[in-house]
Amino acid sequence: MKKAIDRRKFFKQSTFSAACIMLGSKILRNNMADLSSEDTNPSASYNIMKEVMKYRKITAHEHVGLGETLEDQLNIADKLGIEKLEVSKPISEDSGTKATPEEVRKCNDAVLMAMKKYPARYLGSCFVNPFYGKESLEEIKRCMDQGMIGLKVYNQVKISDPLFYPIIEKFIDLKMIILMHAHCGLGVGGKRTKYGNIQPNVSIPEDFVDAAKRYPEAMFQLAHTGGGGDWEYTCKAIKDYPNIYVDTSGSNNEGNMIDFVLKYIGEDRMFFGTDGSYFQGVGVILASKLTDAQKKKAYFENYNNILRKAGNNVN
Repeated sequence: MKKAIDRRKFFKQSTFSAACIMLGSKILRNNMADLSSEDTNPSASYNIMKEVMKYRKITAHEHVGLGETLEDQLNIADKLGIEKLEVSKPISEDSGTKATPEEVRKCNDAVLMAMKKYPARYLGSCFVNPFYGKESLEEIKRCMDQGMIGLKVYNQVKISDPLFYPIIEKFIDLKMIILMHAHCGLGVGGKRTKYGNIQPNVSIPEDFVDAAKRYPEAMFQLAHTGGGGDWEYTCKAIKDYPNIYVDTSGSNNEGNMIDFVLKYIGEDRMFFGTDGSYFQGVGVILASKLTDAQKKKAYFENYNNILRKAGNNVN
C-alpha cells in the first residue's frame, strides 16, 4: 500500500528546486536532472515524479520575455509534464512606462515570436492597454489573426472601468477568456487595506464582480490565487459568479489554498497556473485533497474546455 505524500518534504524539495532557477541555467539544468532520480523522492515507496507526470497539464498563466530563455522555460515544463503554456508579456503601470500602443505591440511581438518558434508549446495571449481604445481593438485583431487565444491585461485600467467595455464585448464575440491581473489586500484590525499606494488601478475582487454582473456572457480569469493577498476573501467574493474563473499560480501557496478554492469556487472553475513558480504551481495541486478526477480537471481539462469554445483546444 502506498504511503501518503509527505507534504512538508515535498514543498521543501520544491522550494529548493525553485531557488536553483534563480542561480542560472547551468545549475537549473543540473538540478532538473537530479529531480527525477530516486534519491530525491520523499520516501522509498512513493515516486513523486511518477505522480507528477501522470497528469496532462496546461499552465493557464505564464509569461515570456521576462528573464529566462524560451529553452530554459520549456526545459522546466518538460520536467514537470507541462504540455502547453499560455503566455503573454504585459507591462505594469508602475514600470515607469506608459504602455503606449508602440510598447504594447513590441510585447505582443515577443509572444508571437515564441509561438512561431515553438508552435506546439506556446498559446499566446494578447496584451493591451484599454486607455488606448481604438488602438487596443486594432491590436487585438492583429494578434488574433496570428493565432492568439485570449487576452492578458494588467493594472493600467480596472476590469470594471467603462474603458474596458468595448474590449470585453469583443472577447464575448471571440468566445475567448480575459486573464486579468488582480490583488486583494490583507485585512488589518478588522479593516481591509487599500493596495492603491503601489498599484492604484489594480483590479480587486469587487471589480471582477461588477464586470461579471454587467457581462454574464464574458469569461474572466482572476489571476494568481497563490500570488499573495487575501485569497480567502477573494474566493468568497466571487463564488456566486460562474463566469469568473481563478488560476492557482503564484509562489505564496498555503497548505489549504486549493481545498479552499474547491469549496468556494468549485472543481470546474479552477485552472492550474504557474506565473514563474513552476514547482509550486504543480505541487500545490498535487498535495491538495482533490480527487484524481478533480486534479485532472484543474491541471488540464478546465482550461482546455475554455479553449474549446473558440476552437483552440488541445487534442
